Amino acid sequence: MKAVLTIAGSDSSGGAGIQADLKTIAAHHLFGESVITALTAQNTLGVTGVLEVDPVFVGTQIDAVFDDIRPDAVKIGMVSSPVIVGAIADGLDRHKAANVVVDPVMVATSGSALIADAAVDALVRQLFPRSTVITPNIPEAEVLSGMAIASLEDVETAASLIADRCIAVWENEPAFADAAPSVPAILIKGGHGVGEPDAADDYLRMASGESVWLRGKRITNDNTHGTGCSLSSAIACGLARGFAVDVAVRDAKAYVAGALAAGLNLGRGSGPLDHMWQYGAPMPC
Repeated sequence: MKAVLTIAGSDSSGGAGIQADLKTIAAHHLFGESVITALTAQNTLGVTGVLEVDPVFVGTQIDAVFDDIRPDAVKIGMVSSPVIVGAIADGLDRHKAANVVVDPVMVATSGSALIADAAVDALVRQLFPRSTVITPNIPEAEVLSGMAIASLEDVETAASLIADRCIAVWENEPAFADAAPSVPAILIKGGHGVGEPDAADDYLRMASGESVWLRGKRITNDNTHGTGCSLSSAIACGLARGFAVDVAVRDAKAYVAGALAAGLNLGRGSGPLDHMWQYGAPMPC
């Protein structure tokens, strides 16, 4: 059985973070492992507390996982501080991790900030160069590219600017001086609405520079808590199975669309997805 490691924060409500990742991995019939970077007190209404895990212990968790059941892919989610980013980067290097998907989580669905500003730069400098795919949404892509995004053309420009920023890291960071430049595939998710009102189109810029729009129909559902976590985890599942990046992304997009369309309605705010939608209706109580 293929294994997928999620490195992320814990969501006490179970809709996002580590919990959503493990549910997604299980739904794909793969073995899920976890390294917890932070504990959060949150629910569908918002985040009321964040407690970071000691960076040294983050590294200890990574070592424990890789030394026994080596993951075939790694998904990285909420990383709230630069020192934890550094601990993860060191761990990836120690174990020569492959098939790394980074979801640059900055703000929860409820609007609560989940990452320090300094950690954003650390993500770009230390984790993006070690990644196979990164999956920013529109607001995250605006931060990473330094531009406002109001159209489909803006999405394409932002992806190019993010790629340029990644190349600059390879050219200027001493840690990569002897390595060949590498840019991750960049998936800018369209769920925040640019383009047609009834569309949910994602833009994938491949590492080669080739690009494609992944067209989709917007699903009317206000319960979107954990959508980004689930998508990035599903992509990691595809990479663990040996799929090409574009195939893994398409399959992941279809999985999340099904989880949204299932119409799960829990909580008083933006509720979670139905991660097990492929297995039919839940058993009656």
